Amino acid sequence: MPTEKPQRANTRRHRLDGAASRARIVDAAAEIAAVRGYEGTGIAAVSAKCGLPASSIYWHFKDKDDLIAAVIERSYDEWLRSWQLPDEGSPLDRLVAMVTQIAKALSDSPDFLRLGLMLSLERRPVEPRARSMFLEVRANAVDSVSRAIVDLVPGLTADQIRRLSTYAVAGADGLFIAKEIDGDALDLVAMFEQHALALYGLAERMASENSQ
Repeated sequence: MPTEKPQRANTRRHRLDGAASRARIVDAAAEIAAVRGYEGTGIAAVSAKCGLPASSIYWHFKDKDDLIAAVIERSYDEWLRSWQLPDEGSPLDRLVAMVTQIAKALSDSPDFLRLGLMLSLERRPVEPRARSMFLEVRANAVDSVSRAIVDLVPGLTADQIRRLSTYAVAGADGLFIAKEIDGDALDLVAMFEQHALALYGLAERMASENSQ
């Protein structure tokens, strides 16, 4: 009986150490993948970057693909926290405020979108889990946009909401790519605000046509 408390403390410490090691591995993989892409992110390079042996990496992740999927998932979770639609203000002001938050967060946590877009354009005999992860989180983003559109612009049909949300996310993809190409010459936040204005105007016009 006297050994129960030390055992629990040891178990808790092992869990904390394991979580810290996992975070170090994902951090290292994210840094490498941001420069070298999916193909250039090898376990040996990640091991050298994080200072942990390859055996530790394989203890947490089945293979490189599993690791890259974790990078995408974590980056998406960080980005998703910005998806807060303000409760006050005009519908347009609320949309612009949300989109501004999204653009700023995307600048801070771009890994999932950068890696995901590269993977989504590739055609492989065996689809990487990382690509499936990206497609899943991207579908979640489309759903989130759909819910915002329903809240902001009443009177739209289900098909119109689907088309608008698809257009919104596709436009965001394009703006991100433009930022990757043009660098600091492109103000991502300003471009996202412009995208929000175009999206809202289109949605209002659709709703107005439905009421006629």
